[in-house]
Amino acid sequence: MRRIKADLAIIGAGSAGLSVAAGAAQLGLKVVLFEKGEMGGDCLNTGCVPSKALIAAAEVAHTVREAGRFGVRAAEPEIDFAAVMAHVRGAIAAIEHHDSQARFEGLGVTVVREAARFTGVRTVESDSVSVAARKVVIAAGSRARVPPIPGLDGVRYLTNETVFGLAERPRRLLILGGGPIGLELGQAFRRLGCEVVVIEAGAPFVREDADLAAVVLEQLRADGVEIMAGAKAVAAEPAPDGVALRVEQDGREVGVEGSHLLVAVGREPVLEGLNLDAAGVERDAKGIKTDARLRTSNPAVFALGDVAGRDQYTHAAGAHAALFVRKALFAQGVDADRLVIPRVTYTDPELAVVGLTEAQARAEHGDTVKVVTYAFKDVDRAVAEGDTRGFAKLVTDRKGRILGVGIVGKGAGEAIHPWVLTLANKAGLRSLTGYVTPYPTRLEIGRRLAGAWYAPILFSGRTRALVSLLKRLG
Repeated sequence: MRRIKADLAIIGAGSAGLSVAAGAAQLGLKVVLFEKGEMGGDCLNTGCVPSKALIAAAEVAHTVREAGRFGVRAAEPEIDFAAVMAHVRGAIAAIEHHDSQARFEGLGVTVVREAARFTGVRTVESDSVSVAARKVVIAAGSRARVPPIPGLDGVRYLTNETVFGLAERPRRLLILGGGPIGLELGQAFRRLGCEVVVIEAGAPFVREDADLAAVVLEQLRADGVEIMAGAKAVAAEPAPDGVALRVEQDGREVGVEGSHLLVAVGREPVLEGLNLDAAGVERDAKGIKTDARLRTSNPAVFALGDVAGRDQYTHAAGAHAALFVRKALFAQGVDADRLVIPRVTYTDPELAVVGLTEAQARAEHGDTVKVVTYAFKDVDRAVAEGDTRGFAKLVTDRKGRILGVGIVGKGAGEAIHPWVLTLANKAGLRSLTGYVTPYPTRLEIGRRLAGAWYAPILFSGRTRALVSLLKRLG
């Protein structure tokens, strides 16, 4: 076995692991990076990149179908599913060089393409390499959670790890789970010509503001996605044309059949095989226990990204990596608990959120909460584009401190950026009213939303009286 002494050993070559490896190596540290699967992790290979490439193809198909309302005549689009999936693979191929083993070895990182496990508090080994490191980063990522449904292990089902490998278009796709992944892919496959049924045990989009979620769900149903809410899958079995589920809904049991089944009921951290006990690293149901510095119960070991029991987003993993570099390499004070992490669901329309939802804010702050909204129908660019779906919602306390913002509409994922910047920099609401936005843009909705908060004050009787007084004095 090859034995190496290193400054840093990293388990996992996803977003967090690669970001740390690149930064540390370029700062002159000796880094060993273990990866048992594909470089780039879930986001590049089976998550963010392929799903957004598929969504882009589906959006084009939808645009063609809707062209008539703009006076452009077009026939029903012909979907070449093989070509669509070639586009998905092409998107991965165009990005993967940035995450490649060759690139990181060029930076000076020792890359070991094997599974890693702890053998001590600071030692990590694979089948051929043993590393004694000053610090260890666990960035092993997450995978699709598979629920314990009787019979599920006896049928062929898809997860995000396998759905992008489909060679033929599903005739009828059943999706277990009405969260972001299930709804994004459900809409995309529907627009690409598949019948789609989403089966959700609770309420779809349950984490999101109900008012915002309703706009997305209305569009999915208009697209032809069947959404079975309050429907719990209790059994699965093979069917002549694919798979059959028995589902409990409204006190009765119904059967649902499809050619394919996609399981999208959430994510779970990948921890097995790491031998965490050998390093004294504690874990719970959410993942590895970490403090505000992302340090585990072993002060030499840090956990970043999806395994850290926090937000499971690629951008959160990248933020964790930046905090680790600042803390572990530059001895700066950091606090992961204070990170401002937005989230976006890339349905059409998109739904973007930063901070608290209205319900969360009211639960924490009670009657001090103030809510204002602004609709895209009052944004000129949205009118010109013929897409006025959705609105923005601002949640503050009585004094105007921003508690949360949600936007639903075309380009919501872009429109949330100024609000994320404002919250991250602890800026006030006035910072979003005093800058000049280009006209016409959809992002005007942010400034308009902030202005709507001040409107009752600006045009109140007291303000009019003040203006009248100033006029007389002038």
